[in-house]
Amino acid sequence: MDNRPIGVFDSGLGGLTAVRRLHEAMPSENIIYFGDTGRVPYGTRSPETIIRYARQDVSFLRTFELKAIVIACGTVSSVALDTLAAESDIPVIGVVWPACAQALRETRNHRVGVIGTSSTIRSGAYERMLLTARPELRVFTRACPLFVPMVENGRVQRGDVVIETLVREYLSELKGEGIDTLILGCTHYPLLRGVIASYMGDSVRLVDSGAAAADAARAMLIPAGRGRGRTRYFVSDDPASFRQLAGLFLNEQITHPAELIEISAYGA
Repeated sequence: MDNRPIGVFDSGLGGLTAVRRLHEAMPSENIIYFGDTGRVPYGTRSPETIIRYARQDVSFLRTFELKAIVIACGTVSSVALDTLAAESDIPVIGVVWPACAQALRETRNHRVGVIGTSSTIRSGAYERMLLTARPELRVFTRACPLFVPMVENGRVQRGDVVIETLVREYLSELKGEGIDTLILGCTHYPLLRGVIASYMGDSVRLVDSGAAAADAARAMLIPAGRGRGRTRYFVSDDPASFRQLAGLFLNEQITHPAELIEISAYGA
């Protein structure tokens, strides 16, 4: 039994999709969540900036006595996971390999698509992992840079002409390639699952990278004791907006206000 909390961080609200899965799969766990809402999105930043931001995020989380950190951000997992893991004495779990492992189990025609932020796609992390595990795969990728700001502003519903237009624009080539599995390589993207699934069709399986990372944490970590765990939320800007939108990601309302911190105070 290990009652130390799990730290989770993301550039904004997207990592709450991983928290949602942790609540479902590991209800006894205490969780510390940090959303860097003052600097979202990370996906358009340089690798050097992403690593600097991620180190600050980890530095804040390590003010708590954690048993593990889940990087619930596709961009940081793609660009900075190896750096963060090498600097840590506790497990650091990213979203890339868990999502790839699920995609490898799901695909039947060996044609896999990956969507993510510009930095995630530019890193090539998903392609490398997928092709190292199964060289015969055909992997098709597409950066979708406008998805994160749309999700952060709650524009996620079917029937919204703007998000449906973006989905068609971004995913038309992937659809034409005949993929049967699509990795949602950013933890914001599961909020667009209904719109994406409607466009791609029933034959395409969608892989939720945040949920996959949460399941990997469950398989790896010593669980907490009985009882309901507590989740604390911290942000770097606008706690009121965070609380207003958090329920959309979590499928439940947060019971305590998010706490505001000055992330620049934490060493990179």
